[in-house]
Amino acid sequence: MQAHTISLDQAWYWKERDTSIAQVKDEIKPKTGTSVLSDKWSPATSFPSEIHVELIKAKRIPDPFIGFNEHAVQWVGERGWLYCTLFDVKSEDREKKFHTLVFEGLDTICDVYLNGAQILAADNMFRTYAVPVPSHTLKDSGNQLLLHFLSAKRLAKALEKQFGRVRAGSTNLGDPSRVYVRKAQYCWRWDWGPELMTCGPYRPIKLISYNIRIDSVHARALVSPAPELTPSLVVDATLSGDASLFHSIAIILRDRRGCLLRIGQVVNRAGDATARSSVHEFQGIVKWSLGDIVELWWPVRYGAQELYDVEVSILDKNGVALDAHTQRIGFRRVELIQEPLQEADRHGKGTTFLFEVNGVRMFMGGSNWIPAHNFLTKLQPEDYRAWLTLMRDGNQNMVRLWGGGVYEPDCFYDICDELGILVWQDFQFACGVYPAHKKFVENVRLEAQDNVRRLRRHPSLALFCGNNEGKSSNPIQPSILTLLPDYQQVLQWGDVPDLPARLIYEDVLPSVVSRLCDDPPVPYHPGSPYGGQGWDTSDPTVGDVHQWDIWAGKERPWQEYAFRNGRFVSEFGMPSFPDTKTVDYWLDGDVKERWAQSRLMAQHNRAGSHERRFAIAMNENFRLTCDLETHIYNTQLMQSEAVSLAYRAWRREWRGKGKEFTAGALIWQLNDCWPVVSWSVVDFFRRPKPAYYTIARELEPISVGILRTVTQNRDNDRPKQFYEFGAFRSVGATLEVWGANSTLEARTVRLELRCFDLLSAWTHNEVLDAVLHPNQSTELLSIPCPCPPLPEGEPHAMTPSHSVVVGARLVAPESGQVLARYADWPQPFRHVDFPEPGLHVEVAGEKVSVRVEKPLKGLFLTVDTDGDSAEPEPVRWTDNALDVLPDDPQTVEMREARGKCVRLRAAYMGCEHGRIVHEW
Repeated sequence: MQAHTISLDQAWYWKERDTSIAQVKDEIKPKTGTSVLSDKWSPATSFPSEIHVELIKAKRIPDPFIGFNEHAVQWVGERGWLYCTLFDVKSEDREKKFHTLVFEGLDTICDVYLNGAQILAADNMFRTYAVPVPSHTLKDSGNQLLLHFLSAKRLAKALEKQFGRVRAGSTNLGDPSRVYVRKAQYCWRWDWGPELMTCGPYRPIKLISYNIRIDSVHARALVSPAPELTPSLVVDATLSGDASLFHSIAIILRDRRGCLLRIGQVVNRAGDATARSSVHEFQGIVKWSLGDIVELWWPVRYGAQELYDVEVSILDKNGVALDAHTQRIGFRRVELIQEPLQEADRHGKGTTFLFEVNGVRMFMGGSNWIPAHNFLTKLQPEDYRAWLTLMRDGNQNMVRLWGGGVYEPDCFYDICDELGILVWQDFQFACGVYPAHKKFVENVRLEAQDNVRRLRRHPSLALFCGNNEGKSSNPIQPSILTLLPDYQQVLQWGDVPDLPARLIYEDVLPSVVSRLCDDPPVPYHPGSPYGGQGWDTSDPTVGDVHQWDIWAGKERPWQEYAFRNGRFVSEFGMPSFPDTKTVDYWLDGDVKERWAQSRLMAQHNRAGSHERRFAIAMNENFRLTCDLETHIYNTQLMQSEAVSLAYRAWRREWRGKGKEFTAGALIWQLNDCWPVVSWSVVDFFRRPKPAYYTIARELEPISVGILRTVTQNRDNDRPKQFYEFGAFRSVGATLEVWGANSTLEARTVRLELRCFDLLSAWTHNEVLDAVLHPNQSTELLSIPCPCPPLPEGEPHAMTPSHSVVVGARLVAPESGQVLARYADWPQPFRHVDFPEPGLHVEVAGEKVSVRVEKPLKGLFLTVDTDGDSAEPEPVRWTDNALDVLPDDPQTVEMREARGKCVRLRAAYMGCEHGRIVHEW
């Protein structure tokens, strides 16, 4: 008889736990003489389910994303909640020998009862629980499954009382008791998210009835070292049940078009001997060399994302399938290379931290990912696809899944496989001194096993990382060093005497990864940031770094990104306001709060000291304003300028073999979990900010960069790019120009340098032919900044370059195609008198063409539609946030228009509030 799976996704009900009823089982009593639950139970509107979502739909709580409503729903996390369903089991299924209830995700503390008997006490949101169910406990109809969710918040405080209060981030990162509960840590609040203590069956539940079934498959897609790169396949399988019932195991390999590539069958020769156990391991069922049959999987822009299906079936003696399992795989070889550098950069030599895929060393440009919604059940596969497609279309090739969220559902990683986005997967530990008592460690071990087994098949998986920010960026006290002989793993505060979870990061997690991913191996990194034995985790010459001296930490100017690199920068960022429509969503019509420093704006900005930090960065760079739209635009332009500088300057440090001084940059952060002012480059409603587009240009296969260094008349501590009009006097400036080429072939280009003075008609042009070396940056030019001549008789006057805009283009000589553009403007922007640019906009179908008479900074195009403020961006722009120079028109496209487009708006420096430039 074939294995049969029932998805328990229908007829669920929920209610608040009634503490006046002593036994929770008594809450499930149906109406007298019926099998229908009492009126106190409400039907779930969807399944999987989360209790806040149900309460909102039932109008028992307001939307916590609007106004101050977050504070009105805190009681939800203090209560217990019940879910219940009644289900039938057909007699032919009940007659099978084995039954397993599988819970793919319970959030979080949950006692499970089947027909009145407790079968599970779950305490880990990240685990999959498979519970054997004896046949005699099941009925043909009316089986009662009751889930009792207890308050994770209350449990955390009880455990804190038992084990002691620890350090766990700043007050913006939730209550420290969170470290004791294996629940998504961002639920306790973070510096970009609300405190919403979710609960419920947030992933599927199913009943599997069987005599013999496939429990798991490990299709090991192997690739030999370069240069051979020969693919092969080894398949292992674990069966559950009575193994005497199956005759053979069949393996089929198909391509994504369904074409049969290889087939094999292995006869079960163990016979009745294997029936003594209910779990059976079969190693190396097939071992196929596939050199001429399959193609390699490559990250985006390096090749195709070839994927294959491995079909495993167990057959009876008549060839009838008793169970089947299909696993999608790709053949690739990924390695984390940490080797001595051949040359030194500004920080010294040290070692590399780079990813090599199929023998090719690659610069990683990407983002950090947080859960895209506080209520995970609101996310559908198409939402994940939309988010990850934004990454791919933005030329990003790596996503880091941060350690304070969740291990995402299978569809997330499937889409990464399809799009060619490499995955850096943190284990779920973030900014805290986690415990390491026996029960906690064993719980973590099982959690790691569940998720490593689930994720290891994905060709996109590039790294498992032990934790997020479990180590110090501060000087280490000698007394603490004696307790931490292997490396300086003290948290950010410098006063933590011990870190018990070293046992987890150094032993438990790497042991699980090496055992379950032995061949092919998946690299393991103990934490992020992490610099290795004896090294401070802020050391830029070893491991990865989180660059928070800009915005946070030392609060240095963002212009210093150019000099504050590391071997791999896995976090950095600058916050900004989201789209104005997103702001209006949380304001919900409250016009009295519609100003930048209002109480309601503070409710939707969780960054520590954001008032002071924004004031410093904004006042250094922009003129003060009381207009909200102008303020929003300025914050977005500042974010765009800051982070694009980081990508541009750090990609420059990818200088070739032995000189991979920076091998990757992952911005904090791609997305939001609610409408908020944050570091995201795309807001909660998937509306890209200007930074999204400028990052995309910096990560094009070919890019060009300029760094302007201003010379002052005396020593100073000002940003090197600033012109000074106060105590210091700017007397000159120099330009450095370079190109970056991520392709694997040299590229002949023509560099066109064009300069414009904002205060006169003066211009200057230069042309240079050059060759961009493959897979690295190439220095092109180093010259004094061209500028108008000094006024006669004023040899000590301010350098006229203070009003000069410098534009660089890389052009293909044979076709004239523009491969890359960049415009360098004088800084700070508050001292620049932006001219009226004479903007001309032409719309023809999906194409929007723009040209100017004078230089224009930061052209950001948006479309008004007849939709509401909660809808995603109504069009997908191929480019945006443009700097436009005279005689260099640019054309972008509006794709995938949704709703009726009504108006096209343009905002730019000098017209920050924006204006309508086209109406349909």
